[in-house]
Formats: sequence, structure tokens, C-alpha cells
Amino acid sequence: MTASDQSSSSSAASEHRFFLVATWILAIVTVSGFVMQLAMGRSSFEVPLPYHLHAFVFMSFIGLYVTQVTLVTRANIALHRRLGQIAAIWIPLMLALGTWLGFVVLRKSGGPFFFGRSEFLVVNLFHLGAFAALASAALKLRNRPDWHKRLMFGAMATVSIPGYARLLPLPLFIPYAYPAMFMAAALFPLAGMVMDKRVHGRIHPAWWWSLLLPLALMALGEAVHSTGFAYDWVAQFTAGHPGGERPDEAFLPPDFSM
Repeated sequence: MTASDQSSSSSAASEHRFFLVATWILAIVTVSGFVMQLAMGRSSFEVPLPYHLHAFVFMSFIGLYVTQVTLVTRANIALHRRLGQIAAIWIPLMLALGTWLGFVVLRKSGGPFFFGRSEFLVVNLFHLGAFAALASAALKLRNRPDWHKRLMFGAMATVSIPGYARLLPLPLFIPYAYPAMFMAAALFPLAGMVMDKRVHGRIHPAWWWSLLLPLALMALGEAVHSTGFAYDWVAQFTAGHPGGERPDEAFLPPDFSM
């Protein structure tokens, strides 16, 4: 084996190790966010069916993604590709359930108090769009592994935001809770950039898409939700429901404590 071959093999091993470790960290942190809220009594299994369907499909995607990354590190590419076919079905299903649950929550509670009411709905829809764009691009470029793995990791980091955001003291970030969440998510593609720079000497352009697309769509969602049309539509949609009784803007409940 030549020195060039040894260097290439070492780089590939380092890259595989990064994606395996980073993926497991991402999955563990995401699940921990939901578990912590459940343990603190802020979440409950006593919720309507859409919540359960949403949880099952989204958690299944996390499990699927972790499994696929693990298979690649074990050189089981054939099974990795077969399981990847599930993603083509799962991603549209996630979009549908994520959108459905957003509207259900909007009427049920108006969204978490640290988000504005229209902000919760609109930014959440743009967030789902960012995930779908990155994941769809990753699937389309599955024959280009350098792009595929980075874009899919970016999609995973994006869709996992609601999980690890539950570990953040979001009420303290009012009225910038969403920017705080998305900046936390940016740490994952930034870590990928550092890995690329150290291992390959340059940053792959897929990381820039994984970093900037979710931030750009979040900013666009913030701009759209601030329009009079969004406020009026949300007010009409929630009228007569519990979600219509809360303030339009983010707020701290009178009995709030961290």
C-alpha cells in the first residue's frame, strides 16, 4: 500500500468515526430532551392520537438513521441502501404528521408560551421544509456519498431540533427562542466543518447547505409570521379553542418557574 493509499484509508476511517460518534451523540441528546421533560412532569402520554403518531414516526426515523450510519461503518452498504428506501416513504409521512400536529397544537394550546402563536405555526412549517429539502437532496445524491452523508446528517440535525431544544432554558431567550434553538442545531454541521478541515484540509460545500438553509428558512418564517395576514389567520383558526385564549406574543405565565 502506497503512502497515498494509507493517507486515503486513514481519512476515510476518521470520517466514518466522526459520523458514527456525532450521530449517536445527536440521537442521545435528542431523546434525552423528551425524556427529561417527561421526568419533570411537563410532558405526558395522556395526549391525543396525533401526538403518538408523530412521536412514533419521528423517533423511528432517528432509529433508522442511527442504524444506517452504523451499517456504513461496518461496511454493510447493501443493507444500508435497502433501509434507505424506507426514507423515501418516511420523509413525506414526517412532513404530513409534523404539519398536522402543528395545527392540532395550535388549537389545543396555541403552542409553547415562549413562542408567539403565529410564530409557532409558521416557523415550524418552515423548519419542516428545511428538513425535507436537505433529506430529499441527500436521497437524490445517494450515489455521491460525500454529499449524501453530509446532507442527511444536516437533515437529521434539523429535524431533531425539538428534542435537544427541550434541554435549553428557552423561556430565558424570549423573544428569541427559535433563533436560540436553530443556533444550537448549527453546532452539529459546524462540528462537521471542523472534521473536514482537519481530515481533508477543506470544508465540503454540503456543510454550508446544512448550516445555512435551516437558518435562512427560520429567518424567513420569522418574517412571514410577523405579517398581519399570519396574525389574523391564526386568530381566526384558534377562535373558540383553548389556543385562542392565550396572548399572540410569547409570554411568561404568572406561575412560571424554571
